[in-house]
Amino acid sequence: MRGEAHGLLRRGLEGVRGLSALQLPAAQTSSHRGVQARPRRERQADARPGRERLQGRGGVSRGQGVTPAAPEPEALSPDELRDAWPALSAEERAEGLKLLPRDTAEDLFFSISPREQVELILALPQAEQRSWVRGLAPDDAADLVQEAPTEFRDRLLGMLDDQTRREVQALLAYREDHAGGLMNPRFARLRPDMTVDEAVTYLRRQTRQSVEMTYYAYVLDSSQRLLGVVSFRELIAARGDRRVSELMKTDVRTVDADADQEVVARLFRETGLMAIPVVDAEKRMKGVVTVDDIVEVVSEEATEDIQKLGGSESLGEPYLTIALNRMIRKRAGWLAALFLGEMLTATAMGYFEHEIDRAVVLALFVPLIISSGGNSGSQATSLVIRAMALGELRLRDWFRVIRREFGAGLALGSILGAIGLTRILLWQAFFNTYGEHYLLVGLTVASSLIGVVTFGTLAGSLLPFLLRRLGFDPASASAPFVATLVDVTGLIIYFTTASAILRGTLL
Repeated sequence: MRGEAHGLLRRGLEGVRGLSALQLPAAQTSSHRGVQARPRRERQADARPGRERLQGRGGVSRGQGVTPAAPEPEALSPDELRDAWPALSAEERAEGLKLLPRDTAEDLFFSISPREQVELILALPQAEQRSWVRGLAPDDAADLVQEAPTEFRDRLLGMLDDQTRREVQALLAYREDHAGGLMNPRFARLRPDMTVDEAVTYLRRQTRQSVEMTYYAYVLDSSQRLLGVVSFRELIAARGDRRVSELMKTDVRTVDADADQEVVARLFRETGLMAIPVVDAEKRMKGVVTVDDIVEVVSEEATEDIQKLGGSESLGEPYLTIALNRMIRKRAGWLAALFLGEMLTATAMGYFEHEIDRAVVLALFVPLIISSGGNSGSQATSLVIRAMALGELRLRDWFRVIRREFGAGLALGSILGAIGLTRILLWQAFFNTYGEHYLLVGLTVASSLIGVVTFGTLAGSLLPFLLRRLGFDPASASAPFVATLVDVTGLIIYFTTASAILRGTLL
């Protein structure tokens, strides 16, 4: 499908340009690598034969002054362009956008990420850039400017009208992951002494000025402090002579401008509102955060947490568009740290070399023991991090978590220990694998599993609390990190238990 869309885009571009100045390469697909854009040198090499074929069509030479008829441009659907999007350069995306009707092109433009919007705008001719930048709401324009290279930010700001520029500059004063950075300063506002008829007329005029949220109107006093909120439905259903102050709800859920975006997302989840007002320290209303803004934030946060849980830094951009060297840098650091941690496992194995030499059977269960501890720790870490993200756990809940996970660790370890002991008994009965001391070996494995799984569960559940207390993101307690930690301690627990149980027999 991507190859077809890419080919259709190429044909559409040829129709628009007449004699093609650029031919887009067909998308390369692979079951493992997905779609990738080929290097610019290859695209240029592919373009030359295409131009020669078009210019030489029908036996007409370049010098005869006869121009062959340009083919009719072939319609390009947004879905086809979007499907080929990851394989296209910024210039090719800009050309593809020109093939779409203006309203369809705007829908596509507003749906892509700010980073892609920047690349697209900078690839357009300067005469066309202004209309696209001015089509953005102030909060979206602020995101665009933040994503732009430093040397282009002033130029992008200069494309905005004076009012929007002031609003965007005010938004840029906030951190982009705070409520102030997410909000839109344009919202429907009313005075409490207005009648319903006056309010509806006033709101109609505000709506023409691109007010962000048309579900709620916010009632402010002369100092712009928030007094209440009234829905459009209530205004339309009320008698025209009633006052806004009689209809408004005064119990309004607000969020501080400096609140983290995760706090804002949690408030949306708890209230089910379509928009939440943002206020400053003096309760003056500064803007609104809408649910569509926070949906994108939640997606970004989830992506970041999942990538960190996998033992990598957050990529910060789509997988297919991030440069390979940047992706390697983001992954290599954690891998190197985990590798150094695993070296401690080798050190621990060397420390217990004497025990392994005397009872080789113990080495058979090393992978079983340490993987069980790592798995239990990863489980606990994932559960606690998610509970923290949902606001179900706070720092003060650490002791409650320890009590729960201690019981869970003992129970889970006992289950795995029973399975391990049963396996040893069965293999001994059928194959006589473990010799005359098989019961002691089974008891060693079962006891070690209880200890290792319990420790892994406790360590995995405590690490997110420790990181949160130190001011780090709890998602940094990645599953591979917990597994590496438990590998080392698991070996110590296993061989210490073996020394106690098997002393005088195998050891």
